Formats: sequence, C-alpha cells, structure tokens
Amino acid sequence: MALHEMKPPKSVADAATDVFASALSERVLPKHRMPEESNLPSVVYAMLHNELLLDGNASQNLATFCTTWTDDEVRKLMNECLDKNMIDKDEYPQTAEIEARCVNILADLWNAPGNGEGAAIGCSTTGSSEAAMLGGLALKWRWRERRRAEGKPTDRPNIVTGPVQICWDKFARYFDVELRQVPVEPGATGLRPHQLKDYVDENTIGVVAILGVTYTCDYEPVAELAAELDRIQQQSGLDIPIHVDAASGGFIAPFLHRDLVWDFRLPRVSSINASGHKFGLAPLGVGWAVWRTADLLPEDLVFRVNYLGGDMPTFALNFSRPGGEIVAQYYNFLRLGRAGYRRVQEACALTAQYLAGKIEAMGPFTLLYDGQGALPAVSYTLTDPEGAGFSLYDLSDELRMRGWQVPSYPLPPDRQETVIQRVMIRHGIGRDEVDLLAQDMGRALERLTKGVPSDADRAGFHH
Repeated sequence: MALHEMKPPKSVADAATDVFASALSERVLPKHRMPEESNLPSVVYAMLHNELLLDGNASQNLATFCTTWTDDEVRKLMNECLDKNMIDKDEYPQTAEIEARCVNILADLWNAPGNGEGAAIGCSTTGSSEAAMLGGLALKWRWRERRRAEGKPTDRPNIVTGPVQICWDKFARYFDVELRQVPVEPGATGLRPHQLKDYVDENTIGVVAILGVTYTCDYEPVAELAAELDRIQQQSGLDIPIHVDAASGGFIAPFLHRDLVWDFRLPRVSSINASGHKFGLAPLGVGWAVWRTADLLPEDLVFRVNYLGGDMPTFALNFSRPGGEIVAQYYNFLRLGRAGYRRVQEACALTAQYLAGKIEAMGPFTLLYDGQGALPAVSYTLTDPEGAGFSLYDLSDELRMRGWQVPSYPLPPDRQETVIQRVMIRHGIGRDEVDLLAQDMGRALERLTKGVPSDADRAGFHH
C-alpha cells in the first residue's frame, strides 16, 4: 500500500471525528503506569480538563488566603516566563533585576533603614512558608554565633510564638529548634506581651509576631511585644529579636493601617516574611523575605554557585523555580501602585465588614473578628454550641452543597474546645457574591435548626 493510501491510526481517526470517540476517552485514564502509546494533545487536554472540573470553584473557596483572580496581562506574562529559571541569574539577568526591584520596593514599604537607596537585603521564595524558615534560620545562626562567642552551649535553641501557621512547626522540627507555642488566653486572638516573660530565656533565638493570625485573622501587637522584650532586656540582659510573620498582613497594614507600627520602624524587628500570592495579589508561587540590615543575614547561610555561568549568591531553600510569579508581582506593583493597592484592600475590608454585619444579625453566632483593624476577613463561633442543635462542621457541610468552602476548626491548644469558622475576603470576591453566601447561610440555618427546607428553598424547586 502506498504511503498516501495508508489509513491514520484508529485513535487519530476517531479523535478527528470527535474527542470523545478517541481511544483514550474510551477507557479509564492510566493512574499507576505510563501508557505505551502517545495521544493527541487535544484529547489529553479534554480528558484532564473534565477531570479538573471535579475540583472546587476557586472563587468560592473562602478558606484560602491565596490569590484566585488575576489580570489577563498577568497570564500573558506568566506564559512568556515559562522557561525562565529564577535561580539562573546569569542567563536571565533582567528577571533577577526585577526580583531585586521587588525586594527594594518591599523594604521601602516596610520602612527598612536606608529604604529607597536600593541596598535592601532579601529574596523571593516559593511562598511565605519558605521565607519564614529563612527568617528562622537567620535567627538561629545569629544566636549560635553569639553563644559560641560567649563560650556557652548551643544545643537547646527555642523559638517563642503564639498560634502560628504550620510552617513554624515544620521549621522547629526540620531545624532542631524547640517550638514554645504560647497558649491563647480566653478573649485573646493571639500572643499577648505579658505572656512573654514565662517563655523566653537565654536559649530563645527569637520571638515570632504574627501580622494576621491564621486562626482569627487579627494582628498580634508587634510594637507592644517589642516593648515587653525591651523591658525584659533591661531586667535580664536578654536581647531577643523579633521576626514578623506578615504572610498576609504585610500587604494589608501598609495600605489600610498606615499608623500601625509593626515593621522595621521597631529596632527589635530583624526580619519580615510575606506572601506575594496572598494579599500581594500575585499568582501562586511567590513569597518574600527581607532583613532589616545586611548584617542580620549570616554569611554562612549564603551559598555561591558558578556552574550556571556566573558567580551567583543564593540563600533560598529551593533552587530551580519559575520566574513568572516574580514578574507578575512587579507587574502588580507597577499597575496598582500604592493608591491601587489601597483601593483594592479597602474594597475587600468593606466587604468583610458587610458580611460580619449579616452574620451577627443571623442570631446564633458570636463574632471573634469583624473585619476591622486587621485582615479583610470574618471569624465567629456559635454563641451556644450545646444548645444550637448543630455544629459549625454541619454548617460547613451545608454550605459545601452550594459550592462554598467555609472552614470550621478548633482554636489552638488550651482553646481547642472552641470551634470557629473563618471567611477570607480576597481580591475578586465582591459584595454581591458575599450577599449570596449570606443568603445561603440563612437557608442552611433553617434546614439545620428546623429540619425542613426554607421557604426560599421551596420557591427555587419545581417538579
């Protein structure tokens, strides 16, 4: 048979007729072994596209702090940066330059000494967790150097925190540091200054202050914590630095709470981490670590590589990683400016406060945080958990039937009997969407308390 008379393979011919008549669509997709034969890109795309429809709708995920909406221009830039390896600064010098610009912009935003002079010390990371670990490592290294110089043992470092995100548990376990997690007092939303004296000692490498507590969304009082450490130093001689975990608040406080002193204006703050892909509005995959001054980043933590074409310092935990998220971060800095970030965050905060009012008016809830003074979010608990007739976990399940992902969880140790819910308001979640959530919450309460569909449920049903 001549070549021009040969028939195309069955899979190709069927796919030309219809994607869902192809060989790949007629069987369960391989899950444990790579297929023997190749498949058409359009067919593979269609199969995976349909599988991914089983994921939740990102815009209805009110549990996440992370960016779920981006400009079309960001998507274009990300696509153009698919082949740019951030670590290879010799091959991609302009991407490296953009990273340095972002670090300097953040150092200026957070009031580092000498800000605006282009000499900031910091780096991008894959997220705020990696950035937090870099901050913790710098604390440990400086503490160890100081102890060695004093001829004292270095085998029992500890770090003091309030209710922190899991990355600090990881840091403590991975890098052999005792995590002293201070219990949350009744009525408090995080670490309080008077608690420090019972937890810090000569082995404390630092105190972590949270600007945007994961559990409650409130800020911890960084300035008051610093003042208490000043007092402790006067009494005991212990000079304990602060690392501010500003994973969320680092991109909120400078725009909404400009009079709040939490950053490098406090001499005791040695380093700050933040997540660009949360309220920094960048796509997933970028965080930032910035130090007050260069001497606070120990030289032993900086590695130099030359096998990528030049002598390049690196002090991130990861090595190869994409550059697109960094470019997208810089895009947002340029496009929005300070005024734009302020307007976006104000819109989110006002929407959170609107939702807080709706939730408070429903009756069975007590607000823990109403969206004012810290992150654009709402957290609340049942006023009478025993007498409500339902749990917040039940309410989460009811809301999930409408696509809403609203997390329920206990507070940290010593407060675990208290279960709360949290709703995050991010860029892309508007007033109308939140009003629909409130309506669905009301209908869910009707079903949970009365065991029957609400009038609104009945009105929406036609046999």
